Amino acid sequence: MSTIVQNLQAVDASIVAAADAAGRSRNDVQLLAVSKTFPAEAVLEAAAAGQYAFGENYLQEALDKIAAVSHALPAAPMEWHFIGPIQSNKTRPIAAGFAWVHTVERLKIAQRLSEQRPPQLGPLNVCLQVNISGEASKSGVTPEALPELARAVAQLPHLRLRGLMAIPEAQAQVDRQRAAFRQLRVLYERLRAGGLALDTLSMGMSADLGAAIAEGATIVRVGSAIFGSRHYE
Repeated sequence: MSTIVQNLQAVDASIVAAADAAGRSRNDVQLLAVSKTFPAEAVLEAAAAGQYAFGENYLQEALDKIAAVSHALPAAPMEWHFIGPIQSNKTRPIAAGFAWVHTVERLKIAQRLSEQRPPQLGPLNVCLQVNISGEASKSGVTPEALPELARAVAQLPHLRLRGLMAIPEAQAQVDRQRAAFRQLRVLYERLRAGGLALDTLSMGMSADLGAAIAEGATIVRVGSAIFGSRHYE
């Protein structure tokens, strides 16, 4: 058994345990394997073990990887999520190449994704990224500006607004991790109470997925716990 397969099993066990502790079903939480910086061979290894949803941050790397994986597994139900920063001049290939985008933070970007989404692909699933910890180094709409942005994005014709995403400031203590995720859940619930048909909370990574699941995460984004440490050039 390969290391990636063993790691996937261990991550799944962690999700099951966290969901059980929160009184939730394992089926309520999707594992998004973050494959950025790892080769197509690693994705193929994970796919052979039944993992089909992958997250990518870097556009050209992702497009090359998607093409390679599609060539190797033309019939596999692969689902590609873009989870990196979005530049205006990169929206067209993102709109055409991905099923989900988690990092929408400006109306201009959402409008471009909507305009450039190929109609035959159906609506592009999007999450709004919220800067929940107020860090200057983090992307995301402020909590105060979120409702107006959410209402505007929900009206765009070729997008489906699914929910919210955040990368809170790293915390070692579980109670502090949960407090940050709880802030995002409260914002999400307010938008739902206001009439938006949201169903997705994309939050939690390798180090804090238990806290995220306890606070209602529906997608957890896990990379290093599956693929190992990253080596950036």
